[in-house]
Amino acid sequence: MLIIGVGALGAPAAIYLAAAGVGTIGLADADVVDITNLHRQVIHFTSDVGKPKVISAAEKIRALNPDVKVKTHSEWVTAKNIAGMIADYDFVIDGTDNFAAKFLINDACVLENKPYSHGSIMRFEGQTITVRPGISACYRCAFPEPPPDGAIPTCVESGVLGVLPGVIGMIQATETIKFLLGLGELLTNHLLIYDARALSFRKLTLKRNPDCPVCGAHPSIMELKDVRSNETAD
Repeated sequence: MLIIGVGALGAPAAIYLAAAGVGTIGLADADVVDITNLHRQVIHFTSDVGKPKVISAAEKIRALNPDVKVKTHSEWVTAKNIAGMIADYDFVIDGTDNFAAKFLINDACVLENKPYSHGSIMRFEGQTITVRPGISACYRCAFPEPPPDGAIPTCVESGVLGVLPGVIGMIQATETIKFLLGLGELLTNHLLIYDARALSFRKLTLKRNPDCPVCGAHPSIMELKDVRSNETAD
């Protein structure tokens, strides 16, 4: 399976998937570890500051479980590279923190028929959904287009409670394990919203949108395009 974004969401997911013995874990991120990451990106340590995140995370995975094969992709996902990047993996985790990457990941996974887990966080709230292309609603079924630039602040701009992504990232890891083992019910056709302030979960029912631009009856998105330039993955 492939984790795109080895930051706040990808960090706990990677740790638990390595501990669970997932055979191959791919890591995709072009960023380096910064001191400001450490309160939420728990796979990286103070001694890793300045190191590429994929290298830092790979070292922790191998130390935890040397039987896991780790593949590193030290690059941002783009319309040109994402199809090839996800091709060899059974499942994808979206751990990015910008809309350009999230819409691109959704579109690529739908077009390439790759199941994936979407996750996002901001301040005290997080949300996640699992997408099975051709079977369940995709991200664009709920959110057809990205918001205008600057309409919604990034995690860097708005801040995030450090423990929040741990909850969402572990749910994404849980979905991955369930998919790989064929156990339980996946979080498909439901958007799970977590509010850390109230310690509450809400599950919103979603349906496949027949007018969805990527998975609808008459899709307008037939090939991948970069929505905007990628920002730093959280």
